[in-house]
Amino acid sequence: GGTTGLPKAAVLTHRNMVANVMQVRAWVPELRDGEETILSILPFFHSYGVTLCLHLATYLGATTVLVPRFEIADVMEQIATYQPTLLPGVPTLYSAINGAVENNPARQASMRSIRYCISGGAPLPRSVQERFEEITGGHLVEGYGLSEASPVTHANPLDGRARIGTIGMPLPGTEARIVDLDTRAPVPIGERGEVAIRGPQVMKGYWRRPEDTAAVLSDDGWLYTGDIGIMDEDGFFQIVDRQKDVVITGGENIYPREIEEVLYSHPKIVEAAVIGVPHSVGGQVVKAFVVVKPGETLERRDVLQYCSERLAKFKVPRQIEFRESLPKAATGKILRRALAEEEAAKPRRRRGGDAETTGG
Repeated sequence: GGTTGLPKAAVLTHRNMVANVMQVRAWVPELRDGEETILSILPFFHSYGVTLCLHLATYLGATTVLVPRFEIADVMEQIATYQPTLLPGVPTLYSAINGAVENNPARQASMRSIRYCISGGAPLPRSVQERFEEITGGHLVEGYGLSEASPVTHANPLDGRARIGTIGMPLPGTEARIVDLDTRAPVPIGERGEVAIRGPQVMKGYWRRPEDTAAVLSDDGWLYTGDIGIMDEDGFFQIVDRQKDVVITGGENIYPREIEEVLYSHPKIVEAAVIGVPHSVGGQVVKAFVVVKPGETLERRDVLQYCSERLAKFKVPRQIEFRESLPKAATGKILRRALAEEEAAKPRRRRGGDAETTGG
């Protein structure tokens, strides 16, 4: 089902899942059969965890260290004890590790065993990626996938050619293109459109939901993801945002990821999420939810000034809400949808006013 709405059972065959493991293995030829140790924080009931932490470990003959619950102190203990070489995860995991080793040389030293990490499930902020690579000396790159594709379809190269801010290139045997949102015809390089994927890892369809299947899966095997992206002239893809998460204000399309990248770059912010909330006179305004690093303080005016120096005026959040934590899926992915549902449940008069600030 994933984290993007009401559950739909994506039917993945044995061929789908074996193919995806082989694709990942081919993408990282430096992996050593029988010698790797994978720290498995991702749950196995999710396609990301079962493919990257269980099936890949089996294929490699690797050791896999299970972490049943994500508690950062426990994660740091397992890293120190088992010295993992692979750490698949989501951005909130790498951000939490960055915070846990701050001003702690012993913990930083224990991280040097980590060689390769593929981040998925949500956009990877540049600041998180750069700091994690500085700490570990390994490679942390952003990839992309969805449950309907077993799940991995794209990844950045792990040989130093990664392009920060992109999801990389299609895995071996995977075709990908950007298509018009309405006609589904391919668009020119550099133009925005919907990401479409075809390959051996793409599902058969949704279980007993033929209409839903037909809406996303073409007769010739193309899977339409619902994500808005761009492909550059070198074949690297960038996810702009999910189509349904786009905020429309004053006739302008605003992509939450761009604002979240700015918020994550603030030295006092550890987590952030951006959604659109209804405005009292129609349309939407941008609302940002912010979690401040432990021991730090931050005022609304500080956030607004920081954003206004880095974003166009119409993209600067009109509402800021400080929280102690943000809602997450079992994988650690921040759930914008849950925040939007909370906002929708509020009385109308409390939504959409300019310059609203609330505490955690």
